[in-house]
Amino acid sequence: MFRTVSKENIVAANYRFSVVLEPQEGGGFTALVPALPEVVTEGDTEAEALANAEEAIRAVLAFRRDRGLAIPADMLPEVRQVTVAA
Repeated sequence: MFRTVSKENIVAANYRFSVVLEPQEGGGFTALVPALPEVVTEGDTEAEALANAEEAIRAVLAFRRDRGLAIPADMLPEVRQVTVAA
């Protein structure tokens, strides 16, 4: 048996995304979300950068949901170092 559900009655799903925090030379952090390249934000503190990232993630998820676009799974970042001669 199926029933019609209005948008207001849809329970939000919980999503978990990796956030990369990059310290900036002048202080503060840039926050990136590898699975959602649209999310690039910053904050004066780690906590502020994470809060801003959460807000940006919510906005991107709403945008994608409203347009019927897929919401990608989390991507765990892999960090490697390379040495180059300059």
